[in-house]
Amino acid sequence: MSLRLASRLARRELRGGVRGFRVFIACLALGVAAIAAVGSVRQAIQTGLTQEGAALLGGDAQLDFTYRFASGDEREWMQQVATDMSEVVDFRSMAVVRQGDETQRTLTQVKAVDAAYPLLGTPLLDPDQPLPTALDGTQGLPGAVMDPVLIDRLGLTVGDRFALGAQEFVLTAALIHEPDGAADGFALGPRTLVRTEDLRDSGLLAPGTLFSTKYRLNLPPDTDLATLFETAQQSFDGTGMRWTDARNGAPGIAEFVTRLSAFLVLVGLSGLAVGGIGVSAAVRAFLAKKTETIATLRTLGADRATIFQTYMTQIGVLSGIGIAIGIALGGLLPLLLAPLIEARLPVPAVFSLYSRPLAEAALYGVLTAFLFTLWPLARTEEVRAATLFRDALSSASAIPRTVFVVATGIGLALLITAASVFSGSIRLTLWTSGGLIGALLLLTLSAFAIRKLARVSAKSARGHPALRWALSAISDPREGAASVVLSLGLGLSVLAAVGQIDGTLRNAISGNLPDVAPSYFFVDIQKDQMPGFSHRLESDPAVSRIESAPMLRGIITQINGQPAREVAGDHWVLDGDRGVTYSTTQPQNARITAGEWWPEDYTGTPQVSFAAEEAEEMGLALGDELTVNILGRDIRAEITSLREVDFSTAGMGFIMSMNPSALAGAPHSFIATVYAEEQAEAAILRDLAGQFPNITAIRVRDAIDRVSGLLAGLAAATSYGAGVSLLTGFLVLIGAAAAGEIARQYESAILKTLGADRRRILLSFALRSILLGAAAGGVALLTGILGGWAVATYIFDTGFTVIWTSALGIVLAGVLVTLGAGLIFALRPLAVRPARILRAAD
Repeated sequence: MSLRLASRLARRELRGGVRGFRVFIACLALGVAAIAAVGSVRQAIQTGLTQEGAALLGGDAQLDFTYRFASGDEREWMQQVATDMSEVVDFRSMAVVRQGDETQRTLTQVKAVDAAYPLLGTPLLDPDQPLPTALDGTQGLPGAVMDPVLIDRLGLTVGDRFALGAQEFVLTAALIHEPDGAADGFALGPRTLVRTEDLRDSGLLAPGTLFSTKYRLNLPPDTDLATLFETAQQSFDGTGMRWTDARNGAPGIAEFVTRLSAFLVLVGLSGLAVGGIGVSAAVRAFLAKKTETIATLRTLGADRATIFQTYMTQIGVLSGIGIAIGIALGGLLPLLLAPLIEARLPVPAVFSLYSRPLAEAALYGVLTAFLFTLWPLARTEEVRAATLFRDALSSASAIPRTVFVVATGIGLALLITAASVFSGSIRLTLWTSGGLIGALLLLTLSAFAIRKLARVSAKSARGHPALRWALSAISDPREGAASVVLSLGLGLSVLAAVGQIDGTLRNAISGNLPDVAPSYFFVDIQKDQMPGFSHRLESDPAVSRIESAPMLRGIITQINGQPAREVAGDHWVLDGDRGVTYSTTQPQNARITAGEWWPEDYTGTPQVSFAAEEAEEMGLALGDELTVNILGRDIRAEITSLREVDFSTAGMGFIMSMNPSALAGAPHSFIATVYAEEQAEAAILRDLAGQFPNITAIRVRDAIDRVSGLLAGLAAATSYGAGVSLLTGFLVLIGAAAAGEIARQYESAILKTLGADRRRILLSFALRSILLGAAAGGVALLTGILGGWAVATYIFDTGFTVIWTSALGIVLAGVLVTLGAGLIFALRPLAVRPARILRAAD
């Protein structure tokens, strides 16, 4: 009976419209829209990757081999299952342009193809021509096409010559679109595309050099990819083959999109939390105006349950409106902006209205509204008939009955569980949730402390009336200082944490490079080239240090006879091939933490020294046996020592080092790092590349710039998400300022009656906003620094440095935003006539 009566009462209350609930609805709508939009874009990309998987991959399936070509038997198997097959060789090299006495060298990612390439799609060239025609070449030289960025960097035009290794090519076109480019993943240099057969005299594909081969297959229409994958695993067992198929044609991009979108959804949840503060404040303000109505209903016999259900129904309907608006915006905006988004994406996306991301956003909105409205609604139970003419809500206890506390805990647990499931990262969700809860607690305590401090400071502000009025207003619980500090402070906290994390990662990558990082990595150095290579560098006084080592690549396939991933999970060491070297004696910079290095003349069963930190993460110990596939050959080696490997210096480091006899006969090249003064780098590159055209030089600073550019893109995407939180905080701030406008009108009327002029009253309002904004910014600064430190220390495992420019900008933003909102809603109170306001109050 009480529920039916409550529904009738709620329906009558709602006839008055949504006046007073605009900020409530806007906060929910904005937060839900942000999450729905991110989820819709993620779903569009995932659908595009699924539908266009074969086109992205360049075939229905792909088999990868590291530093070797497929054997005759392996080719035969592929030809039996496929209708068409194409071989692609991928490696890094130096593109060299000689113009008179000047020589330019630039790192490029080379793709060497056969006559069947591409199986799917069509490369777009400028000038427009078929790819086979472009690669036929002119002037008696083979042809090549290049990324326009590389053409500009080298100052080339169509018809110019350049060299890859010992082979000259003629540039015949710019490569505008590469149909399978998205599946190739991260590259340190722009693309150059040539024919494999034209590289036979280049020296770049000699045994032991660093390259990978990819065999793309077109399969019969009725092929079951899952079954074929299982067959391939059995047929190529122990060969180091890696399989990719059209079900996920660009796995690296798919994983990146999933992780980034999960992180952005969690940032969106931060925005919902900010909006939740506005929702809670709006409900409190609404119920404060309904004290007389509630007391009257209690006088007429309504029980606590009826009162609670009445206003819970109203808030539920209004929440539904806000969530519906958010879902509509989040679903439609990606559709409207689809052309702009698609133009900036390197992969296809299929934009549509997807139910799953919209349902996820709706669930987040419902749980957030429940969490932030339950406690204010619970306080309606404390209104008694005897309090008809008293403000019962302002004197109600802060903590409601136990049932509401338990319900809040259940709601919070459901929200965290949903976020963990939808994001796919329990750890990241828990860290984000803990950070938000901690930030809210800190901001709540700060708001309380600010009021107390303002009350004490007001007494000592005699002689400064404007400041004293501002401090007195801040100390008044009815002024809304808590809402300002909580909403604006949380929004700024998210933005501050993003700024600190971004700056810390940039510093971790590039901050100490001049002191510790090498100038160049040189790869593909043949054994007979090492004496001449070393002689050039050792005779140069500008070179401070040279490190070199034999270089092979291997895939860990088994641990103690079991599949490696079943033992060590998805550890990054198992994600593809890893560097392997050998050494007779223990390197000088290697510190053994457990076990012993093998004797110099050791020729027994293979032994391996493993990186200590990675061994601990993978659960490896001395005596464990690793099966490492190198060039298609399985090597079973016992872990006999663990050693420290520091990858943070950007220097040389190997996960695995074996005894020399374990790798006897395996073709390989050498890798070297060179530490030199910056002004000598150009001469070093010129001399070594001129003497040894097959080697590839990777300039560390260029690689760092490339990674920093990717980080900048990630930081920008995250900042947009954090901006939604800040915008929501601004809406809450506007709502708080609007709600306090009537109180400021009364305050202005009293002050004018007592002789204060408009200038002084305006100064009081401005000081109030400045102090609150500075307080919110200051607390956000502290929270953001703590959040940035926690993420840097416990997630990225790197050092933390406060980025003061970003930090101080946050404080300034808090002051300006609060000042702007305060002054907007100060204009009407300044213009009021005291007599009218005081007469209305009577």
